[in-house]
Amino acid sequence: MSSSRLNFPPGGSLRINSASGFPHHKHIALKMDEALLTVNNELDSEVVVSWMSERCYQCLYQQLGVVPAGSSPGQPGSVDFVVSTQHEITLQLNSTPVNLELCTLPFHFGEHGNYSVWVKNLNDSSVVNCSLVTHADPVNSYIRESHSHKHNHKLELGSPGRTGAPLTDNILPPPPSPSKRLRSLDTFRGISLVIMVFVNYGGGRYWFFRHESWNGLTVADLVFPWFVFIMGTSIALSINAMLRAGSTRRSLLGKILWRSLQLFIIGVFIINPNYCQGPLFWNNLRIPGVLQRLAWSYLAVACLDLLVDAWWSPGLDVLLYWPAWLCVLLLEMIWLFLTFALPVPGCPTGYLGPGGIGDMGLYANCTGGAAGFLDRWLLGENHIYQTPSSRVIYATHMPYDPEGVLGSINSILMAFLGLQAGKIILHYRDLHTSIMSRFLIWGLVLGVISAVLTKCSTDQGFIPVNKNLWSLSYVTTLACFAYVLLVLVYYTVDVKKWWSGAPFYYPGMNSILVYVGHEVFEEYFPFRWQMANSQSHTEHLTQNLVATSCWVFISYVLYRKKIFWKI
Repeated sequence: MSSSRLNFPPGGSLRINSASGFPHHKHIALKMDEALLTVNNELDSEVVVSWMSERCYQCLYQQLGVVPAGSSPGQPGSVDFVVSTQHEITLQLNSTPVNLELCTLPFHFGEHGNYSVWVKNLNDSSVVNCSLVTHADPVNSYIRESHSHKHNHKLELGSPGRTGAPLTDNILPPPPSPSKRLRSLDTFRGISLVIMVFVNYGGGRYWFFRHESWNGLTVADLVFPWFVFIMGTSIALSINAMLRAGSTRRSLLGKILWRSLQLFIIGVFIINPNYCQGPLFWNNLRIPGVLQRLAWSYLAVACLDLLVDAWWSPGLDVLLYWPAWLCVLLLEMIWLFLTFALPVPGCPTGYLGPGGIGDMGLYANCTGGAAGFLDRWLLGENHIYQTPSSRVIYATHMPYDPEGVLGSINSILMAFLGLQAGKIILHYRDLHTSIMSRFLIWGLVLGVISAVLTKCSTDQGFIPVNKNLWSLSYVTTLACFAYVLLVLVYYTVDVKKWWSGAPFYYPGMNSILVYVGHEVFEEYFPFRWQMANSQSHTEHLTQNLVATSCWVFISYVLYRKKIFWKI
């Protein structure tokens, strides 16, 4: 029995073991999210086996391998494949050399399951029959690997939370004042931050705790926009408080510029892995990143709020801020123009796809359309993210940065929608019903806009929800969720006081320390240790939960000692 290995993109088939005889009993060690599939061919010609993920929109089939013809009656050709179990896949079996399609089999394989497909002529006729048999039930990786289950065919920018009393001029808050502080904002920030840390640490290696390959949403795609949103809310409250305390607009503008620069520099250091091994090298230095995008969003929205307030006095929550809205809408028009009208060499104008094997492989080098082209042109291919999530399913090979230049425009929009929430809190102060009703109205309006842009579908809309692009519908959808979640947290924490916000309140109070700390110390104990079985979802989940809990506990201790990291 001979064996061979083929290279396929993550999420597809990983390994192949081939055998010309039957039966065969060679053991193949399976990893997480893998199942064993044996294809038995009783035809007198070879069979080509290909696959396609259900999450891959308008994709080409990718070849797994070739199953030889049977050597004699009762001795079929047989090949073992290791297939992905994260999503349903469709198997396509073609005969050679004419490449005639014999059958297609859509199926969601279960982790560590053992399956076989039999290809044979039906009753000695020319009709080909393909049947799938389950030999060993998969494990239920969502509970414990030892159980089997049968298949069925970041940062806080601006001191948040005070609506009346003066605040000191710092990005992170001073020791809290329970009588004045809006705990719901820190709680909201803490929820976003804790989920972000958990996801960054691996999320138990479950697919729904990883970023979506292209269009669509997973849990991992929710938290960064929420963080940007609550940053905008904090900007509104902190600038208002510092102006009331007597700070001049000129001094605040200088501090905004300095804070943005610090954020950007910190971001460059923590996303480039060589900083622990020596000086950073320009040749492969990644420029965009999470903190860098927060820096640009903070700079734009804080300056906008500061300058517009210089001409307009507080009053209504929207109407007297129309100059700021006009600026944001102008930025959005720039995003729409560049996205849908900028000529991209070798790509269709207005392309929003992932490239690779998507769109039937017609635009393999067009990943991200105008967004990817601008990043590669402005920053250079070596200075952006090299392994985007689109590689997982769409087999893309172009560098693409999800925190790139063009998407930063919509990040500013997200922060500005959060700023709008802060303005509502300022204008209506302790009128809880007015605040919550306006939050819900904003959520409804943004939800309707999302429904129109996406046509309530993942891939069929005018502008699909896409985290990699930070598309307009992605911002409106996540802002809709943010307003609804903020209503729930605000009502339970600050209105009814049913919940103190713990434990999320504590990391929300020290967000920059938690975010930077979890990135820098990711590889150190107790945040990571050598596991007995690195292919166990249970062990990964345990490790990631422990690591996240450690940062919650650290933030609690710092809160009790009134230690807050300011920049």
